[in-house]
Amino acid sequence: MQDRDLQPVLSVEGLTVRFGRGAVPAVSNVSFDVGRERVGIVGESGSGKSTTGRAIMRLLPPAAVVSAERMDLGGDPLLSKSERQMGALRGKDIALIMQDPRYSLNPVLSIGKQIAEAARLHLGLHKKQAHEAARAMLERVRISDAERVMALYPHQISGGMGQRVMIAMMLLARPKLVIADEPTSALDVSVRKDVLLLLDELVRENNSGLLLISHDIRMVAAFCERIIVMYAGRIVETLTRLEDASHPYTRGLIAALPDPRNPVRRLAVLDRTKLDLETAQ
Repeated sequence: MQDRDLQPVLSVEGLTVRFGRGAVPAVSNVSFDVGRERVGIVGESGSGKSTTGRAIMRLLPPAAVVSAERMDLGGDPLLSKSERQMGALRGKDIALIMQDPRYSLNPVLSIGKQIAEAARLHLGLHKKQAHEAARAMLERVRISDAERVMALYPHQISGGMGQRVMIAMMLLARPKLVIADEPTSALDVSVRKDVLLLLDELVRENNSGLLLISHDIRMVAAFCERIIVMYAGRIVETLTRLEDASHPYTRGLIAALPDPRNPVRRLAVLDRTKLDLETAQ
């Protein structure tokens, strides 16, 4: 029997996503595995990284046509599941953390009610038990005075606290896979590191797999064990260190990053014509 810890949490092979009447491909033939590790997907806006994450969650709009040779969660096929079956998986076995909690949290429900609802839905707890689980989880994400915060509404908390609330809600059920889509891009620089360290701590504690989607290649390289680089809907390179980058797109992304130690008058610009030729090969 295959060791549970050696089996990939997520296996994706030949994932393609097309939109519209012309069946325009937004993601083309993407394949990768995620074990109980931290894997990052990086690329510019429009590279297909967020579309890939939503395809895994089966959260793309009806106009999207998704196909894959395989897209399994712990060996369980996702594409053949009904919407009702996927609804049972989302939040329990696979969780999605969005980039801006202001648009992810329900504005008319208090923080406590939203987390307790997740506890009741995914853990089968009764009202009082769910309330206690919500409070304990808020304390786990280092929110002091959890009872007071539970009575607040999303507009009454800061962005950093809102993202902690989202992490608490999404990791409450100890999911097998966590997809974090730009989880720090809406936060002040001063709190980004704290949120990432907290997310890393909880993912490790739960022995979950983490798929971190970001445009910030330097942050992903510092945080993740593997880096998947996407350009024009395709994976162009997979790395463990930025120093090993060989594809011109990856090198271009790195060159476009400001380096305070070696300031330049003008940052490098990607040669799109050359990139498109290389990617098409």
